[in-house]
Amino acid sequence: MKIVGKMSRRVLLASALGASVLASAGIAAAEAVKVAAIYTLPVEQQWISRIHLALNAASERGDIEYVFSENVANTDYERVMREYAEQGMQLIVGEVFGLERAARKVAGDYPETAFLMGSSFGAVAPNFSVFDNWIHEPSYLSGMVAGKATETNVIGMVGGYAIPEVNRLMHAFMDGAREVNPDVKFIVNFIDSWYDPPKAKESAFAMMDAGADIMYAERFGVSDAAVERGVKAIGNVIDTSGDYPGTVLASALWHMEATIDKAIESVATGSYEAADYGQYSFMQYGGGSLVLDDKLVPADVVEAVRAKEADILGGMFRVNVNDDRPVSDN
Repeated sequence: MKIVGKMSRRVLLASALGASVLASAGIAAAEAVKVAAIYTLPVEQQWISRIHLALNAASERGDIEYVFSENVANTDYERVMREYAEQGMQLIVGEVFGLERAARKVAGDYPETAFLMGSSFGAVAPNFSVFDNWIHEPSYLSGMVAGKATETNVIGMVGGYAIPEVNRLMHAFMDGAREVNPDVKFIVNFIDSWYDPPKAKESAFAMMDAGADIMYAERFGVSDAAVERGVKAIGNVIDTSGDYPGTVLASALWHMEATIDKAIESVATGSYEAADYGQYSFMQYGGGSLVLDDKLVPADVVEAVRAKEADILGGMFRVNVNDDRPVSDN
């Protein structure tokens, strides 16, 4: 485990000194909110990187003082939460998948500290709020791109763990592909790891051997396999098209800023209470978006996808939420 600041892995605090103004609310704060984040993986990992990016942005504005710990083992997580609470952190951000009970116990012991945690379950009064990357809407749109792009009508999907947060994105992607291509079939596999690029790459190769010509890259390593075999890929959470030019057709992006800024505002104004912040990852709040490469995606497909996007934003189309484990087609 490392405890680090924003600018250096050896510096504890990334300070924002003096008075600040919360840009999202226009409310003057007496001092920057003290925020700590606890990550079970390196901040470079795609899901975590989006939280880290949003917190860095708030720090650079002067809204918060930001410190974080990365590579925290589940067995150490409760201890680190307590240490930050004892240090007087006003808001503690992280993810508690796999250690829900322990995390909620800590929050109960520190009712004056605000906790905002990625979780599969609900908020608990007075101070334990939850969030998730609800990017099922742009995932659906990326599925439309994939469904039109496949020539073999076989799409490979490599996921980390079959938890609701992953399952719903994969199902939304599959639904989008089926809308434009009812003949499409899927090969689905979970590697039971959040970060094992070699294993994800090996799984992707096996799917390509079985006929997949489009790969859904929920994990790092899949797009590398796509490059080697000359097939196309669909990204998830972050935009990796610059790393894989000519390979990534589209990506469903997660933007954590709306969630983080809402929590900071609530802490700064003394109005923080336990809530489900999941809605702030929806497209209408700017929490999710689709990026696509119009050099790789035909104009008529781009037009159809953007029309569906407008329907989602206008409340005319609702993407189905399915948390069940997705399975391969027979």
